[in-house]
Amino acid sequence: MENFRKVRTSEEEMPLPFPDLPPDVVEMKVKEGSKIRNLMNFAMAQMELKGRRQIVFSGCGRAVTKTITCVEIMKRKLGGLHQVTKVRYKTVLEVWENQDPLPDSPAQNLTVHKNVPSICILLSRDPLDPNQTGYQPPEYRHEAGEDTSGSSTKGLKRLLPPPCEELLPK
Repeated sequence: MENFRKVRTSEEEMPLPFPDLPPDVVEMKVKEGSKIRNLMNFAMAQMELKGRRQIVFSGCGRAVTKTITCVEIMKRKLGGLHQVTKVRYKTVLEVWENQDPLPDSPAQNLTVHKNVPSICILLSRDPLDPNQTGYQPPEYRHEAGEDTSGSSTKGLKRLLPPPCEELLPK
């Protein structure tokens, strides 16, 4: 492969895996080079200023973690969002061109089909079917001024129970 260079990469277009979406639903296509700040500014404007009820984040390959990060930020900022996550594979085509073709022969191209992981996450202000695979109920935020000390065990260490008598060495 040292004599080849990548000429082109293209992704297979796939429909969103969520039935019954409105035709004008916003799909945030997260790429590896996307800036989270830019994605979040646009997505938050759609949900808060334009009053959208649903938004879809999708990404594949190295963009999967960035997609999840965007969703978690949005859930934390807005709160009360229902979520459905679908994981699948997407086919990516890479075309490689030979740098050192043989004299008097046509340029040789190599096409590689890669199956890369892909994720689509639907966030909705409206309730979704809790029985569908990948559903997560909303985590409701505490309002400002509420006493949150001790009301949540998230992130706190739990004490271990005392050791059983029969397990102690004699």
